[in-house]
Amino acid sequence: MMKRKEFMLGAVAGLAFAAAATAGGVIDWPTAAAGPVAGVSGRLAPNAGGAGLAFAPPQGAPLSFADIFAQVAPAVVQIDVKTRIPRQPGMIQIPGTPFAIPNPNGRVPEGEDGEDGEGGATAMGAGSGFFIAANGFIVTNNHVVAEATEIMVKLADGRELEARLVGRDEATDLAVIKVEGSDFPFVNFEETAQPRVGDWVIAVGNPFGLGGTATAGIVSASGRGDIDSNTPYTDYLQIDAAINRGNSGGPTFDIYGRVIGVNSAIYSPTGGSVGIGFAIPATVAKPITDRLMRGESIARGYVGVGIQNLTREQIAALGQSETFTGAWVGQITPGGPAEKAGLQINDIITRMNGQPVRDRNDLTRRIGSVEPGQTIRLEVLRDGRLQTVNVRAGARPSQAELDADPAAPDTADREAPEGAGVSVGGLTVAPMSEVLRRRYSIPANINGLVVTGQDTVGELRFRPGFVITNGATGAIRTPADFEAAIAAARRADRKVFLVVWTPDQGSVPVAFDPPKPE
Repeated sequence: MMKRKEFMLGAVAGLAFAAAATAGGVIDWPTAAAGPVAGVSGRLAPNAGGAGLAFAPPQGAPLSFADIFAQVAPAVVQIDVKTRIPRQPGMIQIPGTPFAIPNPNGRVPEGEDGEDGEGGATAMGAGSGFFIAANGFIVTNNHVVAEATEIMVKLADGRELEARLVGRDEATDLAVIKVEGSDFPFVNFEETAQPRVGDWVIAVGNPFGLGGTATAGIVSASGRGDIDSNTPYTDYLQIDAAINRGNSGGPTFDIYGRVIGVNSAIYSPTGGSVGIGFAIPATVAKPITDRLMRGESIARGYVGVGIQNLTREQIAALGQSETFTGAWVGQITPGGPAEKAGLQINDIITRMNGQPVRDRNDLTRRIGSVEPGQTIRLEVLRDGRLQTVNVRAGARPSQAELDADPAAPDTADREAPEGAGVSVGGLTVAPMSEVLRRRYSIPANINGLVVTGQDTVGELRFRPGFVITNGATGAIRTPADFEAAIAAARRADRKVFLVVWTPDQGSVPVAFDPPKPE
């Protein structure tokens, strides 16, 4: 499970951190009472072996990270924030995370009511950050400070300073805060020298509120673009230097002390480090934080489509070659730029402004780089033919606005009346009617062939209320259209490609082998 909001939490949830073992100030290790090892006493003097080379580090590896840490650690800070937690019946939301903890009686802990009388609880959180300029600008993660009502920064020399939010960008999970003063130690982003998989890295930060902690490892992978749908403009560096709660917003250094990334997320089934961490690369972080430091807001192009990648199987079912690339349109925002320009569900966007589209991430980032108001030329594959659609880009709404879609209708299985529909390709289907539209709460803009039976074809499970809207070469509205699409796929010796609308996922592409006719 991806843990993106990895800053240390305090007041509401609390943390019983080895309380029994450390209550008396001493940790009693299991073997502490064991007697001396037989035949061994006094100071142990390890022998490095033949010429001390048996375990020498390979060429290019540092003998120690101590000098590098000493040089850069003064620029790294601990960030403590106070956030308000909305009171919810039965649960208390943990700030900056998608998680909540039980609150059966609905009461807020004593002394934690908000001063505004709204009854919201407050909690303390902690993260990391680093000075990027001598005059007090500090880089951190957006999720560390996004909901903060108070921000305090603790420097490496022990000073504590109040900070203010300068700007933030939720789409890259970056933020800039500032403390008053001058001549602060600072570090620089490295944009020119790109880290390679296998290069050494050092992560410095404030895990679990401990402060001043360094961990080391290597770059494990690069270009991780699909780890978080809330940050679509970031290809993360994957590192195995330990990152834990509280490390969020801290820097990832190379062995020369240059900032190559901003620690942002971990992949973990337990919430703790398992050696898979993610850092926002310097090539993304520097231009964004430079703009935030200047007081600029981050505006990105937006066309209003939901896109996804097609599998090799689905591409083959469309009759395209293995080298075919593009982004499949599965959703169009009503009233958005794409709808106004005539883009349609089941279009496959193959080029943008004359350049091939590699995949969904490629298209998302290229649209985001366009200034609102500019015209984007999209080449699309529609019903087997190439067309050009010109879209005037809008401004991308906030993530909260994008997430505020109406709740999906009930997706529970509902049985159709006995005998409704006909059997085609292993599915029980019927043409759209007002009766079926009302029965399955199908939106007015969705048209096609309604699945009226509980059917499974291959590994695909179809429920009553699903709607088959398109095939590889056009719309499907009748059982005859569906039969023609199946026959065309069989003649071409490929799977059947369909666009299926579902209540819980919207339009999705599928490719399947229909049962052979008896």
